[in-house]
Amino acid sequence: MLVIVAPGQGSQTPGFLTPWVADPVFAARMRWLSAVAGMDLIHYGTEADADTIRDTAVAQPLLVASGLVAALELFPHPADAFSKIGAVAGHSVGELTAAAGARAITAEQAMVLVRERGRAMADAARQRQTSMTAVLGGDRDEVLAALERHGLTPANDNGPGQIVAAGTREQLDALKADPPAKARLVPLQVAGAFHTEHMAPAVDVLADLSRAVSTHDPRTPLISNRDGQIVHDGQEVVRRIVSQVSNPVRWDLCLETMRDLGVTGILEVPPAGTLTGIAKRALKGVETFALKTPDQLDDARAFCERHGTPSGYDTNPTWRMVVSPAKGTFHASDTCSEGDLVAAREPIGAVQSLRDRTEVTAPHGGTVVEWLVQDGDLVSPGQPLLRLHPEGVPA
Repeated sequence: MLVIVAPGQGSQTPGFLTPWVADPVFAARMRWLSAVAGMDLIHYGTEADADTIRDTAVAQPLLVASGLVAALELFPHPADAFSKIGAVAGHSVGELTAAAGARAITAEQAMVLVRERGRAMADAARQRQTSMTAVLGGDRDEVLAALERHGLTPANDNGPGQIVAAGTREQLDALKADPPAKARLVPLQVAGAFHTEHMAPAVDVLADLSRAVSTHDPRTPLISNRDGQIVHDGQEVVRRIVSQVSNPVRWDLCLETMRDLGVTGILEVPPAGTLTGIAKRALKGVETFALKTPDQLDDARAFCERHGTPSGYDTNPTWRMVVSPAKGTFHASDTCSEGDLVAAREPIGAVQSLRDRTEVTAPHGGTVVEWLVQDGDLVSPGQPLLRLHPEGVPA
């Protein structure tokens, strides 16, 4: 099973787009997304220096546009992608890349959202001196305790041995003076404490803007940064992208869901390397492919052929299904029987895992046609649970 992942801020390097824009089709698509973003993304990806592309307002649109256009190079016909990709995920701002790739939103909507996201987060970062530090190694519980002791947020939980602390400069200095045992601290060159309460003003900006975004249910299972759950409702995808700005990225839980799905291959779109590096450590035995330059495209397509299988969404219309957000035991609602009319957002049951209990709701209203699982069944992330006939559609 193939998972496509999109990296987040910090993965960009000066000139990483140079070999890509030699292709006139790639360059034309980048110019189109540059027009939507209101900035020359080709210049930033080929000529700008490291300090310039470190700017949040520049880095985020550059990353999303690069990932989307590279994905079109990999899958020139999107229908081909839906027949091969088992799931998609994006780290932090990469979640916008993943959402557009899964067709929950359009590429143009993603570029408007990321443009405003980058600006709003940069503005929020200027209100107080904050930053982030990677904590590598050490005992997980001791690392988390040290962060709590110094008032820091574990803003990125990237898997075994890699947690990113975020907070004020004073809090980070205190952590440096009193680090957790056997851990190495690496200050990150970022402009603020992303995915913390310090980004709350940016959430308000995006929440207002997102009300005008029309959505579709993802055509491919989308794994959420918030909790590693599969999100099947397009509106919920956007809500999570908005709230995630001030909440931690739980990439560790995304990796758990990939394992539960049975992933065999992970391909990272440009600028690639960070997420495949994490996957090599966390998912032993899973093959990875970091797509960095266009001369790798033939090998990348062969990689996708080798690992690709349809997600199941392509043969089952998403507007008629409710799917499991997580792995666990499914408990059906006793008020939801075949023939019943279910309202939009109405609970139809819950998935109980070792970690927590997750309520499952119907993203759209409709009549229950058939249950695809029974009460007490073990379910996996993205597994169809219930088939609905939509309201207002002739039978």
